[in-house]
Formats: sequence, structure tokens, C-alpha cells
Amino acid sequence: MAFNPFIFVVLTVSLLPSFTLSRTLLSETTTHTNLDVSASLQQTQAVLNFGPQTLNSLDQQQQLEEEVQTLIYPNASYFSCLYQVSYGDGSFTVGDFVTETLSFGNSGSINTIALGCGHDNEGLFVGAAGLLGLGGGPLSLTSQTKASSFSYCLVDRDSGRSSTLEFNSAPPADSVTTNLLKNSKLDTFYYVGLTGMSVGGQAVSIPTSLFQLDASGNGGIIVDSGTAITRLQTQAYNSLRDAFVKLTQHLPSTSGVALFDTCYDLSSQRSVKVPTVSFQFSDGKSLQLPAKNYLIPVDSSGTFCFAFAPTTSSLSIVGNVQQQGTRVSFDLANSKVAFSSNKC
Repeated sequence: MAFNPFIFVVLTVSLLPSFTLSRTLLSETTTHTNLDVSASLQQTQAVLNFGPQTLNSLDQQQQLEEEVQTLIYPNASYFSCLYQVSYGDGSFTVGDFVTETLSFGNSGSINTIALGCGHDNEGLFVGAAGLLGLGGGPLSLTSQTKASSFSYCLVDRDSGRSSTLEFNSAPPADSVTTNLLKNSKLDTFYYVGLTGMSVGGQAVSIPTSLFQLDASGNGGIIVDSGTAITRLQTQAYNSLRDAFVKLTQHLPSTSGVALFDTCYDLSSQRSVKVPTVSFQFSDGKSLQLPAKNYLIPVDSSGTFCFAFAPTTSSLSIVGNVQQQGTRVSFDLANSKVAFSSNKC
């Protein structure tokens, strides 16, 4: 069974008034934390082994669209409005672009919401009923419903509960907050001001420029619920990995798995002590990650891997594995984002 990074959510609507995000400052006081190996191995385990054949050119994308259009609409005169979207991992969806009335349980409905009715959904969409767009673009659900705020909490991989999505609800009082940054060239992504990372309570030597968004709209780091593993520019990733390896020499190492190059054989362990890993934001605040969000099992035999990966892109991404168990609240009206652990 392949590991599926897509998370199912239950949509709940709250009619609470607008809010101001807490500015609680949490200082990092611990250098190590415990990872419960036994509990982690009870999860549905698998290797991240999906290797899509990505669409390498506009010609290939056009060919795909024409093939699907022919499949769905053998008589071109019946064709009305077809959409086709490709994603960075090679997944794609093609189908009808339509408008529909969207209902929120007993909280009412909204007319003329634009959405795609997919006829050919391939890649990491397996097992998912659809894809809910929460970005800043004009066709996202948040933009079309004119939401001023929303939050989600992605439950742990082994949880039997559903993840939740809420609109207009206040974040937990202990949230770590930071500013959302705007990219004038691209309005879809939610950029954050990350200045660095720490391992074992010590700052990792990473140039801050590697996380900065330049005037041309390149670089920066985004928070994305649709990407599984956090991707960092290669130089930043290498520094983070090396700092982690230096403090885990007491753990038996093993060969890399799939996109992970730093793995450990914890088959004989029930619990292990690992260094803390934290994100450092531009306003001096720190978000410490749970150990199970950065040292994850990739099989049922006790192989655990450091759950970060390098990218040659100038854009870095905080993925959903690192967000699991954390309520992420977006105050769109005030350009703030808040993180609070164990608030699902």
C-alpha cells in the first residue's frame, strides 16, 4: 500500500466573529524529545514510492488534454468548457469546468461556485474524492466564498478521526504566530517569513537568503497542505540533515529509502531519544515539531527516516507531514498565520 499524503477533511462552518491572532512567544527550552517507536509502527506503513512520469513540456500537456477531450467528447461539437491542471508531483486532473451551488450543512449555501468535475484524475489522487483549493488564487474556495479566515488540523496518519477545516474560528491561545508574506507575481501560495531552523536547541548554519522571497517573485517558503514532505533548497537541507545526524550518532543508521537519504534501523527499540527540530520565524518565534513529524516509519520492519528532502527549486515548502497534529490558522484579513500543536 503506497503512502498517500492527501488528507481527508471534514468541512465545518463556524459563524464566529473575526479575531485577532495571539502573539504568544514560545521560547525553545528543550534540546531532545522522545519518539515512541512502538506506537509509530502501528500506523499503516509504506515507502513513498510513487514515481510519476511528469509532464515535461507544454506539448505533452496539450497532447494529454486533446487525448482526454477525445475520450470524453468524441464529437467536438458537444465540447463546452474543459479544464486541465497538472501538479508538481506529476499528478493531473482533467474534466468539465462548471459552476454549482455549494451547501455547508445547515449553515446555508452559496450560488455559482466555480469548480472542476474531473473525468480523468491520475497520480496521487488515488482514494481521494476530490481536491479542495484553499490558496489565495481567485478560483480557490476561500476566495470565492470571501473568507476572511480559516484553519485546518491534519490528524496523525494513524488516527481514525477525520481532519477538520473551519472558517471564522479563533486560533488556540497558545499559537505561535507570524506574518504571511505576499508574492506580487503569484497569489496562490501562502509564504511565511522563515529565517532558519534549529536542531537540539541550536541554530543550524543556514543563510537566511535561502528562505527569502525576492522582488521577482522567486524563492521564499510556503505552507502547503497538499505537499507531503517538507522540501528545502539543497544547501539548507544538507545543513539541517548534517546537524541532525551529528546528534543521532547513538542511533543505528541504515540505507536511504526513496527520497530519504538519512534513515535508521529502530527495529529493536521501543522508544528513542532524538534531538528537537524547530522552525525559526522572522519575528523571533520558534515552532518545535513533534518527533513523529520528522522521524517517520517507512516500512513495518522498524526503518525510520528523517522526513525532509532537498529540492533544486528556489521555492521551499513546509509539507503536511510536518503539519500533522498542528492547527494551522490563516488570518487572511490581517496577513497572519498561527500554529498550535496538539489542537486537532
